[in-house]
Amino acid sequence: MAEEYERIYIIPLRKAKRKERSRRADAAIKIIKEFLRRHMKVEEVKLDNKINEFVWERGKHKIPSKVKVKVRKRKNLAEANLLEG
Repeated sequence: MAEEYERIYIIPLRKAKRKERSRRADAAIKIIKEFLRRHMKVEEVKLDNKINEFVWERGKHKIPSKVKVKVRKRKNLAEANLLEG
């Protein structure tokens, strides 16, 4: 398998909506990182600042239901960028 490749994922954030309202955005970021760790089989995940801004855009209570990201894997590191559209 190639050392470096890219994938596009739509990550559901439904589980974060089960958390108490004041912790939803924090939980969403953790869910995104855990999803990418599991699917890309890496130890370290780096999120672009735009993903964080997208999740926090409407505050910590009203998070989006899903987020679309483009992920690039390099050895044991995954870098995720927000995919708009």
